[in-house]
Amino acid sequence: MNDLTKVENFAYSSAKKIFEKAQDFLPINGTDYVELIVGNAKQAAHFYKTALGFEDLAYAGLETGLRDRTSYVLQQGKIRLMLTTPFDPESDMANHLRIHGDGVKVIALWVDDAYDAFEQTTSRGAKPYMEPKTISDEHGEVRMSGIHTYGDTVHVFVERKNYKGLFLPGFEKLDTGYNPGTTGLKYIDHMVGNVELGAMNKWSEFYANVMGFFNLVTFDDKDISTEYTALMSKVMTNGNGYIKFPINEPAIGKKKSQVEEYLDFYRGPGCQHIAVATDDIVFTISEMRKRGVEFLYVPGTYYDTVQERVGVIAEDMEELKKWGIMVDRDEEGYLLQIFTKPVEDRPTLFFEIIQRKGAKSFGKGNFQALFESIEAEQARRGTL
Repeated sequence: MNDLTKVENFAYSSAKKIFEKAQDFLPINGTDYVELIVGNAKQAAHFYKTALGFEDLAYAGLETGLRDRTSYVLQQGKIRLMLTTPFDPESDMANHLRIHGDGVKVIALWVDDAYDAFEQTTSRGAKPYMEPKTISDEHGEVRMSGIHTYGDTVHVFVERKNYKGLFLPGFEKLDTGYNPGTTGLKYIDHMVGNVELGAMNKWSEFYANVMGFFNLVTFDDKDISTEYTALMSKVMTNGNGYIKFPINEPAIGKKKSQVEEYLDFYRGPGCQHIAVATDDIVFTISEMRKRGVEFLYVPGTYYDTVQERVGVIAEDMEELKKWGIMVDRDEEGYLLQIFTKPVEDRPTLFFEIIQRKGAKSFGKGNFQALFESIEAEQARRGTL
């Protein structure tokens, strides 16, 4: 199958068998929401609406009785982002902001039973973050619980089968009158965690043993490297495949890798990027570029060998080259992807835009070009 080796095919087939036989003691229906702690939620909401095409959903703050923070919730497709700014300088949220800058705090997972999810994970060694609780209003009740994971990142389990409200109790409808229109984003495809050297196996084992995930694919420093830098990655996924968490750690290289740069500026492990899916990546990227979103530059020479590597695709290669969209393939099909530059001043959080055309996993044909693009940005920042 083009450049896929027999070893890779065997590994992927083995992963599929494990996937099919997985005993899913922690059923997850998808990503419920992602909460980012930010310095100014009002302004961040304006950026995410203007640049990425999110729209108003819900709000909680002083006007709703909250005295310690304000939160704006935005939605596009099935993606919900909660942008929260703390008021109390002594709070854990304020400390998160002081250390990390704007970044992901909560990756909330939609489950059938939040109380059981807490019991299943803590009994297997997870550190509690939120004891099981029930919150309610006139629209019903939501049950929630949570556990710690890498760095200061946490998972909150959300059970909403008995809730008919907009988002969560305590939130009211957000209507600013400003919704510039969608960019075609549908759902969160995966979220990548960067951890320190030597910690990848620890956290992949955490997801396997504590949350019932399995290793879909592993990349070592021979797969993901250039002349100067390298990283290693294990992609962990849950039983139904709705949740994918690649875990990255730096590998030894001549210069500082993107993971090391992230760890330096984020001041520890955290969520490096959020991959969001679209059904029309050309439309999505063209819209985002119009709105000022900056993307990594892909060298034109990258496209000279794409056809040999991925075979026949439906898209016009010249159109993909025009927008800097990369192509990769696995045993099931191919995918189209592109990466934004960091969306804030610290070189930490960025977004990946992905369109899957049958591919279920992650190929490795794009790593070389991607790393060279990231290294070019690191050199401009003086952090390579």
